[in-house]
Order: sequence, then structure tokens, then C-alpha cells
Amino acid sequence: RMERVAENLERTGLAATTVTADLLKWQPDAPADAVLLDAPCTATGIFARHPDVLHRIRPKDIAEMAALQAKLLARAAEWVKPGGTLIYATCSLEPQEGEAVAEASGLTLSPILADELPAGMAPDRHGRLRILPSPGLDGFFVARFIRP
Repeated sequence: RMERVAENLERTGLAATTVTADLLKWQPDAPADAVLLDAPCTATGIFARHPDVLHRIRPKDIAEMAALQAKLLARAAEWVKPGGTLIYATCSLEPQEGEAVAEASGLTLSPILADELPAGMAPDRHGRLRILPSPGLDGFFVARFIRP
């Protein structure tokens, strides 16, 4: 996956420092202006491409992933500079892995605005983004936080 990230950064002309590590143990050298946490999840949002996911995921799996996501989100929040941005994303359709983790985080939500999104996408009333799978698009959840 990190190879694909590198390819996409090159293709779009963007720059980012990427890290592959155990986030519960890793520590950056200094706080960052922005952190993207693409959290591990049950991947129920990719069922259009991998229908088996809906048959192998159990409530216990969802609960375990949500607990891990909450730990990772709290850890990643420590790495953001004051005034910086933290993006929490997951390709799960499960509210326990999206909305519930975001709400329980205690972090300051920075609402996503409709004009920041492509046509056809809209934030929920809290300013978070929930996309359902459609042809050519996986389902996912995104919340943006700002560190006071």
C-alpha cells in the first residue's frame, strides 16, 4: 500500500513523509502540521470488490478494531502541532469504527465543509464524511480534527 501512496504522491506532485511502523510504539522526532491516520479496520466498505468481507466479519471483530482505532487515534493526536490537523479515515461502514470512535476521542472536530468536497459528496450535520459504496467507489468514513 505504501508503494501506491508513493506513486500517487508523485503523480499528483504532492509531497509527504510516510512512515510504516507500529504506531503504538513509534514516536516522531517532532510534532507535525498534519497527520493522516488511515486506520486499520474491518474493511466492510470494500464489499463491492470483496463480497466475502460481509461474511467473515463478526461483531467481535468490529469491537476489537474499534478499540484499536481509538488507541491509534489518541496516539496520533499526540503527534500534531498546536493548530495542526489530524485526519481520521477508515474504509469501514460500521458506525462503531467511524462515528463512535470520532465522538469518543475527545478531540476537537474541524468540520469538513461541503465546498471542500467533490460534487455528490456532503458532510453529515457534524462535519464528518460518510460515503456509501457505489460503482467505482468504496465506502469510507473521514473526520478532521484540529489540535487546540
